[in-house]
Amino acid sequence: MAPHSNSLPLRILHLEDSTADHELARLTLRRAGLGHTLHRVDTLEGFRDSLGQESFDVVLADYNLPGFTALDAWALISGQPGHPPFILLSGAIGEAAAVDAMRLGIADYVLKDEIARLPHVIERAREVHEARIAREQAVQELAHSQQRLAELTEHLQSSIEQERAAISREIHDDIGGSLTAILFDLAWIGRHAQQTEVCEHAQAATNMLQHALGASQRIMMNLRPPVLDQGLVAAVQWLASGFERRSGVATQVRSNATVIHLPPEVQLVAYRTAQEALTNASKYAQAQTIHIDMADTGGVFTLEISDDGRGLEDGALTKPKSFGLTGLRERAKTVDGWLDISSLSGQGTSIILSVPLRPPSEKDNTP
Repeated sequence: MAPHSNSLPLRILHLEDSTADHELARLTLRRAGLGHTLHRVDTLEGFRDSLGQESFDVVLADYNLPGFTALDAWALISGQPGHPPFILLSGAIGEAAAVDAMRLGIADYVLKDEIARLPHVIERAREVHEARIAREQAVQELAHSQQRLAELTEHLQSSIEQERAAISREIHDDIGGSLTAILFDLAWIGRHAQQTEVCEHAQAATNMLQHALGASQRIMMNLRPPVLDQGLVAAVQWLASGFERRSGVATQVRSNATVIHLPPEVQLVAYRTAQEALTNASKYAQAQTIHIDMADTGGVFTLEISDDGRGLEDGALTKPKSFGLTGLRERAKTVDGWLDISSLSGQGTSIILSVPLRPPSEKDNTP
């Protein structure tokens, strides 16, 4: 329903069986200088028809009418999105009934004996109504914005993973192949060279080349670990083993099964979560031990990475530039999951990824 412009007269629908009371309401509004058009109906059918034919800014309704009450009229209009404020204007309603009516959502009530209050009540109801509409629009726009952000995040994450996989293949097929060919040539030179100095240079080049091959393999593993094709448990165990070797921090992996069957996209989100959590732990936690627990029970997959380090600083979770944790949260949303982070000073940090698991039949029906 379109918002009312202050330069236009208020369009008021008046549900009233008394012509005299209707004219009294019109006179009161006119004396108050409130620009308006007042349309009277006295049946429920007329009320319904008027709402269907015209847009109104305010509804005034007597409480007791022949064969029905204002609550019957309220039932007709209350389900309509953006409906106008509904005000009781009655001489027969008691205080308790008026309060009950307002609990149902009716904007306000005015006793006919106090009809001088009507212009003020209408203005106030309109202000509240417009504020509510503005708030609902803001909430709706925020929801749309969040939805677009989630879609963009999912697209970016997908693009990043595709780009990583492409770079990994290029390194393996092109650079890796070329380096291996050079290694064979250096080995041939080493075997056939007669001069000691040439052999020494060939050996030095071979050592450097093996270092380069090792570096390229590490880069490939980080970009898109092939071990992930063997399942998440195996991939996380490989990840933890490498982390423990490099950092010296004892890292234990526990799982409720040797193999946890998960969709590829969930496996990748879980793997990247564990990878980022371990990276953060090595940078900031000063931990002695890290535990990684995985389980797929109760229709939910959970991955928990906990350490016994110094914990997060106060406000670390709400820092605007906390991109790592923010990225993990957004990544979890791409698979309908969520992230819980808890930390106490001196008692370590726990990061839990939870992802609902859909039954196979539901997955099959997903377009």
